[in-house]
Amino acid sequence: MQFPKLTHVVDAAYESRVALWVIRLSIFILSGIFAFLLRFEMDLNRRTELQMVTAIAAWLVLKTVVFRALAIDREFSNYASLPDLVHVVFGNIIASCFAVPFILLVTAGHFPRSVFLLDLIICTNMIAIMRLAPRFLMVRASRHTSRELKRVLIYGAGQAGITLLSEIRQNPRLAYDVVGFIDDSSKKVGMYVQRVPVLGQGVDLPDIRKKRSVQDVLIAIPSADGPMMTEILSHCHRAQMKCKTIPGLAEFIDGRALAPQIRDVAVQDLLGRAPVSLDETAIRTRLEDAVVLITGAAGSIGSELCRQIARFGPRAIVGFEIAETPLFYVDSEMRATFPGVQFHSEIGSIQNAQRLSEVMKQYSPSIVFHAAAYKHVPMMEAHLFEAVENNVLGTLNVAVAAASHGVADFVMISSDKAVRPTNVMGATKRIAEILVKTLQNGSTKFVSVRFGNVLGSNGSVVPIFKRQIAAGGPVLVTHPEMQRYFMTTPEASLLVLQAATMGHGGEIFVLDMGKPVRIVDLARNLILLSGLRPDEDIRIEFSGVRPGEKLYEELSSVGENTVATFHNKIRIFSAPSAVFDDLSPQLNEMDALCRARNAGGLLLLIKELVPEYNPSADILSKILAAKVDVSSENELFGRHRAVAMSA
Repeated sequence: MQFPKLTHVVDAAYESRVALWVIRLSIFILSGIFAFLLRFEMDLNRRTELQMVTAIAAWLVLKTVVFRALAIDREFSNYASLPDLVHVVFGNIIASCFAVPFILLVTAGHFPRSVFLLDLIICTNMIAIMRLAPRFLMVRASRHTSRELKRVLIYGAGQAGITLLSEIRQNPRLAYDVVGFIDDSSKKVGMYVQRVPVLGQGVDLPDIRKKRSVQDVLIAIPSADGPMMTEILSHCHRAQMKCKTIPGLAEFIDGRALAPQIRDVAVQDLLGRAPVSLDETAIRTRLEDAVVLITGAAGSIGSELCRQIARFGPRAIVGFEIAETPLFYVDSEMRATFPGVQFHSEIGSIQNAQRLSEVMKQYSPSIVFHAAAYKHVPMMEAHLFEAVENNVLGTLNVAVAAASHGVADFVMISSDKAVRPTNVMGATKRIAEILVKTLQNGSTKFVSVRFGNVLGSNGSVVPIFKRQIAAGGPVLVTHPEMQRYFMTTPEASLLVLQAATMGHGGEIFVLDMGKPVRIVDLARNLILLSGLRPDEDIRIEFSGVRPGEKLYEELSSVGENTVATFHNKIRIFSAPSAVFDDLSPQLNEMDALCRARNAGGLLLLIKELVPEYNPSADILSKILAAKVDVSSENELFGRHRAVAMSA
């Protein structure tokens, strides 16, 4: 229990440069004395004493000058590492090299040569001990605190694992006692890393937990892909151990501290998405000092676009949103997080052309990101008119307002459900893509960006599954083979910004979504992340495919030509061009059919605009039933009228 007090004393000493120099000069003197005593076996005569005094005087001056020149005297000993010790050795060697000719010249060559080597060895070791002592005492002090330490294993005996071990030892606030490493490389099992054993592989976790009384596992494999993280999670679950992880590869490469960022394993870790690389120069050039308007600014993608755009120093961001409360929270967050960026909250609907014109006239944006849309497939199947009014006619309002007010760039957020759509939502997004493409006239640059599901977005399966797990289950999955593409919200938003700097107008950019994920696998992993067992603690039930849903989503359709871009995660799909003048009558008819609430006519028009659209049986049956009801009502009305006239 004396270590903490001793640490405070040493820390105080190391905060004083005078104290450090006193210690260092004492080491220079003592190393010289010990070198002579060892060389002459503790028996010095007057001649050797004079040689010793001469040598120590020379070493004091030369080592002081060299250490000062190499800035060795300004390095923090509390954080001493191997490179620091190499620096100390290098400084001693240089000082000794300078001292040899000087001392031999002063003593006329009558000087024992072995003393130089002995002094170098002794001085280097004493300086090393002096530099390592604070760190050693700090580690010992943290191990002897009254706080109980949690016994943990580090999964991964690579560079990240070693770095994590060092940081845990240096940081007394991290109440971890690293018992050992786990590594799936059989060659490392049985080896020691900084005196910590590699106890086994992932499959050995249950036995290791029993023998070593370990509580948690810290996963230190920043390069792990989705399948590897899923396997590690399964190993930890079988051993009934909680697991945490460190940040991904990007943070590790950046050299940020790992230990303070230890967090629970999240579902995005199981996707194994690689870090996004960006041409930030092009993005900054486009966004810096620009006024940017974002529709749907309080949604998952819209709000993340606000955050990411703010990093590039725009003059102002205009958040256009119909939902008042979510916009209020985004406004508060932006003002707190980015006080140097003007954020203007504007409430309004994209279905209100006059309101859009007012906002664009007031702020004169040069870029518009159109993220506002109705996106939930089952709800749009039941609300055909609302889907068309918002996703198609609302997009037309935003695009026309942008062109009328001199907006330079218009970027629409589209969906993979626009490819060979089987639902109203996908069909309306495909029409919106066609519409945006037809407006390209050489002035405003109109592009669309198409991608799949965003992990954890409002209404996505992840928060739904989490609520079902919290309620004790069951977790409802529509079909065992249901698959979807997923990406994280920041990744999608950053790639949208990158796509905005590309092309000349009229392109549909498609983001690389990686491999599709089975929804049932996602459900199982979420249950595991909750510390529960799928099909035992939490049941998974299959509810059946909902109206308009496909088992597999696609990102491109037949007939679209693929064009490569400089970015490996962004491709261009160039569909045959259309002319707005040809589309305009159909858009007017679409508006009239919505006003007349003519579902059958509207569905036929959608099919005409998107020939590959296959309406679901559910919506067809509803339209047929509606026609029957209307016919019955007309017949009944006719009978009543006939009776009244005869009377």
